[in-house]
Amino acid sequence: SFVSFHSLSTPRSRLTSCCEGAGIPTSPPTIHHLPTKPITMAAITRATSLLAVKSTFGGKAVQSKAKAQPASSRSVVNVTAEKKMFYPGAISPAYLDQSLAGDYGWDPLGFGADPTALKWYRQAEIVHARWAMLGVAGILGQEILVPDVFWYEAALPENLPSFVNDDFNLGSIFAFEFLLMHYVEVRRWQDYKKPGSVNEDPIFKGNSVPNTEMGYPGGIFDPFGFSKGDMKTMQTKEIKNGRLAMVAFAGFTIQAQALGEGPVESLKQHLSNPGGSNILTNLGKCVLPDSVVASGVVIPTPCLWP
Repeated sequence: SFVSFHSLSTPRSRLTSCCEGAGIPTSPPTIHHLPTKPITMAAITRATSLLAVKSTFGGKAVQSKAKAQPASSRSVVNVTAEKKMFYPGAISPAYLDQSLAGDYGWDPLGFGADPTALKWYRQAEIVHARWAMLGVAGILGQEILVPDVFWYEAALPENLPSFVNDDFNLGSIFAFEFLLMHYVEVRRWQDYKKPGSVNEDPIFKGNSVPNTEMGYPGGIFDPFGFSKGDMKTMQTKEIKNGRLAMVAFAGFTIQAQALGEGPVESLKQHLSNPGGSNILTNLGKCVLPDSVVASGVVIPTPCLWP
C-alpha cells in the first residue's frame, strides 16, 4: 500500500531503481475490468465457499477461508393440467378418470359407477351419436335440396315411391329392419363380451378389420386413416359432435311437432321475428294429428313438446 501511494508522487526512474533494489516487481499492475454481468449475492456465496482467497502483504502469504454456506433450498412444484369439467367448480366422480374420450365429469345419476355398465354405456353413446349425426345431416340436406317435402312426413305413403301403397305390407319392412338391426347388435354384443371375436367377416372369409378398440373398427371404416394419428383427439371430436347432434335432433323433432316446419324454416322465422317466434312463444303448441295411417296401419303421433 505504501509503495502504491508513494509511487503517485515519485518519478518513474527513481521508483524503478528503488523497487528493483528491494526486489519488488516494477511492471505496471494488470487492471482487471469489472464484468458487465451483475454479480449477485448468491454468486458471491458460491464462489467464496469453493475458493480460498490469497493476498500478499509485506511478503507474507495470508490465506482466508470462507465458511461453506448451505445450499439454498428450493421447492419443486409439479404442475398438472386440470381436468375440464362440464361447469366450473364441478367435482368429477372417481370412476371418470379421463380414460374415456370426452370425459367432462358428467354423470349426475351415477350410471357409470359400475365399470361393466360404464363400458356398455360408452358403446351405446357412440352408436346413438353416430346415428344422430347421420340423421341431422339428412334432415338439413333434405330441407335444403328438396324443400317441398317436410322431413317429419317424408316416410308417409304419399312421399314414398309409387310401389309403397295401401296394399304394401308395412309390417314386412319393420320385420326386415328388425332382423338386420338385431344381427348387428348381436355382433356388437359379441365384441363387447370377447373383444376381437367378430373382426372377420362371417361370410366373406379373409376380410377383417383391425378393431384395436371396441367401437372403432378401422380398416375400410377409416378410409382417410384418421386412426393412425392422435386417436384420442379424434375420438373426443367425434363424441362431442355426436352429443351436439343428439341435442340437435331432439330440437328438430320438437320444432316439427310444434310448428310443422323444418329447422331451416324455423330458423328463418326466428331471425325475422325474434320476439314473436321463440321457445317461450311456441311453448305448448302442437300441430301434429293424433295419428296417421300408413299402409293400413294406424300409427299414433303424440307430441313430445309440453
